[in-house]
Amino acid sequence: MEKIVSLLAKELEEAFGQAGYEKEYAKVTLSNRPDLCEYQCNGAMAGAKAYKKAPIMIAEAVVANLKDSACIESAEAVKPGFINIRLDKKFVADYLNAMLEEEACGIEKLENPKTIIVDYGGANVAKPLHVGHLRSAIIGESIKRIGRYMGNKVIGDVHLGDWGYQMGLVITELKKRQPELPYFDEAFEGEYPSEAPFTIGELEEIYPMASAYAKDHEEYKKEALQATYLLQNGHRGYRAVWKHIMNISVADLKKNYGNLNVEFDLWKGEADAQEYIPDMVERLKAEGYAHYDDGALVVDVKEESDTKEVPPCMILKSDGAALYDTTDLATLVEREKFYAPDEVIYLTDKRQELHFVQVFRCAKKTGIVREEVALRFLGFGTMNGKDGKPFKTRDGGVMRLEYLLKDIEEQMYQKLSDNRTVAEEEIAKTAKQIALAAVKYGDLSNQASKDYVFDVERFTSFEGNTGPYILYTIVRIKSILAKYEEMGNTLEGLEVNPANTESEKALMLEAAKFNSVIEFAYEELAPHKICAYIYDLANAFNRFYHEVKILGEEDTDVKKGYIALLKVTKKVLELCIDMLGFEAPERM
Repeated sequence: MEKIVSLLAKELEEAFGQAGYEKEYAKVTLSNRPDLCEYQCNGAMAGAKAYKKAPIMIAEAVVANLKDSACIESAEAVKPGFINIRLDKKFVADYLNAMLEEEACGIEKLENPKTIIVDYGGANVAKPLHVGHLRSAIIGESIKRIGRYMGNKVIGDVHLGDWGYQMGLVITELKKRQPELPYFDEAFEGEYPSEAPFTIGELEEIYPMASAYAKDHEEYKKEALQATYLLQNGHRGYRAVWKHIMNISVADLKKNYGNLNVEFDLWKGEADAQEYIPDMVERLKAEGYAHYDDGALVVDVKEESDTKEVPPCMILKSDGAALYDTTDLATLVEREKFYAPDEVIYLTDKRQELHFVQVFRCAKKTGIVREEVALRFLGFGTMNGKDGKPFKTRDGGVMRLEYLLKDIEEQMYQKLSDNRTVAEEEIAKTAKQIALAAVKYGDLSNQASKDYVFDVERFTSFEGNTGPYILYTIVRIKSILAKYEEMGNTLEGLEVNPANTESEKALMLEAAKFNSVIEFAYEELAPHKICAYIYDLANAFNRFYHEVKILGEEDTDVKKGYIALLKVTKKVLELCIDMLGFEAPERM
């Protein structure tokens, strides 16, 4: 469906043209003074200079041509030259009825859908997910879902950290603890065990212990670096250990990401890029893109327009080792080969921005990706505690993600138990749904690039701009619709009627913004715009709910119109929260 602003713009273009003015001035926007009007056009102000006329004269001439508009109830020229617009009530009702009939509720699918890879998650194997992994997973999942709603083929890639120094540390510590294992016997030629010599719990204990020990013991650190080198150069026993680490870690990561309602299409990692590095390096050297600087192989990516220093993109260190730059470029080589994406979006901490500037420029300059491929970086801010510092446990440690979610689920379980509004057998599932909404909405309602305070008490509140409030609104609508059916009515074949009250029209106007909001959120990679929208929509519904006796309405046709309006409101809210990555329970 065409957006309302687009439909209005066409009406205004016609009116400007009839009045003798260029159609480029007919841009329509939502009103920034909803107490005065619903939409506005400020084109007369811009046209005044070109036509050497007072803007109010232009505005009045345009308004005179809008009297017969089918979608405009009133248009008013206001000094110094604004055009204030109110929509026709029947037009709005018809628009909502059309939304009800469409599965996507009026979202205009892209004429030329893209293949987009979203690189998010970024977890390291052999380590548990902690709160630092939360933002990438939540924001990336939402961006992936929004892109799919717009009709694109969107591929989510977790891009694991699975090939670096941490692997050498785990191998070194395992060798220290169990030197008798066949992986460390250079003379062993048989089949290695199919079962790993450690559990996920042991693995998660090994890495931090080894990491801390290496910082204070230089010989141990050298041994870990050597183990990393041998692994990356094909050591048979170390590769077998690495496979065990991967199998156990990935299974655990899938479980924990699943608890966040986050799913990846690709479970690729740095290791998958290794086979592409030698040929890539040779090509960059042969074609003159790469040169040696103090022993390191680099590609210059500085541009004349730079106002800050942009160092060269380092391809190989002076000892010949690959870096993050190398593996990210090689990963783009692989993605071009198998997926030929139109766009690749990266989600990481915003402090990595310079790294991605270097990688993107190098990839374009050297032809690793086609010129038309859009490479986009979305850097997110830090999730802080109430003290304004990165979120920690009470004892100052980094909190594991599963413990954070479990704590919030338990709080929700207690609230539901105390309120006794949910059947005993449903409490655990409902508590989990509300906890996930609290965490995801709490994060996504903030602009991604900004730091924010993770306030569990506020996020879990059923009042205010929170996930539980949005869910409560949806559950309230579900309850009304269920009661309507219990009264012997059907929800099929209902149509929204022209509004009778201000609160009813306000709700209708909010619901009708849906496709505009989603399109903007998609273009700007901005899930927080959807959060702001559904909070406004929920508020509009609750005002309507408190002012109107929906089920108590005596006029059957009016009541049917109310129920149809609730249906479209529920549909919009549910589509939005699905794009944000959570769902609503049946009762709260």
